[in-house]
Amino acid sequence: MNLMGKKVLVVGCGISGIGSTKLLEKVGANPILFDENTKVEEAAVRQRFGEPTKAQIIIGSLPEEIEKEVEMVVLSPGVPSDTAFANQFRNRKVPVIGEIELAYVCGKGKILAITGTNGKTTTTALTGKIMQEYFASSYIVGNIGNPYTDAVMEMREDTVTVAEISSFQLETIRTFHPAVSAILNITPDHLDRHHTMENYVKVKQDITQNQNKDDICVLNYEDPYTKDFAEKCPATVVYFSSARKLENGYFLEGEDIKYAKDGNVVTLMNIHEMKLLGIHNVENVMAAIAISEGFGVPREHILQVVRNFTAVEHRIEYVTTVNEVDYYNDSKGTNPDAAIKAVQAMNRPTIVIGGGYDKDSTYDEWVESFGDKVQYLILLGQTKEKIAACAKEHGFINVILVESLEDAVKTAYEKAKPGEAVLLSPACASWGMFPNYEVRGKMFKELVHKLKEL
Repeated sequence: MNLMGKKVLVVGCGISGIGSTKLLEKVGANPILFDENTKVEEAAVRQRFGEPTKAQIIIGSLPEEIEKEVEMVVLSPGVPSDTAFANQFRNRKVPVIGEIELAYVCGKGKILAITGTNGKTTTTALTGKIMQEYFASSYIVGNIGNPYTDAVMEMREDTVTVAEISSFQLETIRTFHPAVSAILNITPDHLDRHHTMENYVKVKQDITQNQNKDDICVLNYEDPYTKDFAEKCPATVVYFSSARKLENGYFLEGEDIKYAKDGNVVTLMNIHEMKLLGIHNVENVMAAIAISEGFGVPREHILQVVRNFTAVEHRIEYVTTVNEVDYYNDSKGTNPDAAIKAVQAMNRPTIVIGGGYDKDSTYDEWVESFGDKVQYLILLGQTKEKIAACAKEHGFINVILVESLEDAVKTAYEKAKPGEAVLLSPACASWGMFPNYEVRGKMFKELVHKLKEL
């Protein structure tokens, strides 16, 4: 795509917007960075670039004369693609894309793309590690926290890029074409943005929209949405399963991960060789192996990286032990399904800290997963009353409402007994109290470490 001299409107002044603007400048376009939020200050935005920029920055409202000159729009993931603002450009036949599409059309090499409601970050980090230790040029980008646009100018024809792709980012792809894609699972999430479950499922499946049978799509055999999608998937499907033996694909049998092709079975590794906890991480590992082998990486190299791989930050991350109580940071558990997996991964009586921003989720299955394991549920944020009411409906009465994360950690410290665990797994987004789940997780870890001073 030739962007030289084109006026491109970038909407959103966050990490993605700044990354898109920097890339557009480097390829010779004339970017205009725009944000409707009047609390944003231009000086602060320019400082975030970390380098001089000639980009025009507009805060508040977009002047009509500039709007008419725009030749392309790049939406940041946080900006819904179905707004009247975006549609006014589409009505004028102005292309509306996102940061992922921009990076793809400007980049080089092959891309491996991973989506799903849960497990994306761990699977992306592990697959990326496998690629980085095998190929001379490899990048890990996307929703994992590294803007795809930041890496583009360093890419070569032999570059392998592993990308975590969210549903928000998939809304605005057009030509994006991964050599290998993966849809790990689909459970209700972000319905405040996508409106219906059907819309959410469709946008997840769109990761394959430009693939063909020469490409691979890795799917979870145990997820009804991904299993049903296999019949209409344009790519060649490779399954993984944690619940049954497959004739073709990767599966868990007992404590061994195995691979079958036309019924011939090979044992790859025992799950106790892994440093990751929980059945969900076994699924993530099988997906990463399937992606990597599908891309042609030797099996022994893949398994060696898997054996040495440790949990990513904020995903059932061990923090420390205080008074014989283990503390775990699962701040990335931003929906009920992720929080269920975190509870399942705990192997002892556990106190759970939850609550946050309301994404129109329901919490029944999360509360039902507590069983006898969860001793107390400590709640904060916008959803605390909603979750407390849900817990009461299911007969779980050990609920404590608090005003802050500081109060939550202190309360958990007071309630926890030696041999138990404290798990931050909110089942909700961080917005409203924190800028993102990373900030929430880092604060939790700081508060936990301060407990040692008490």
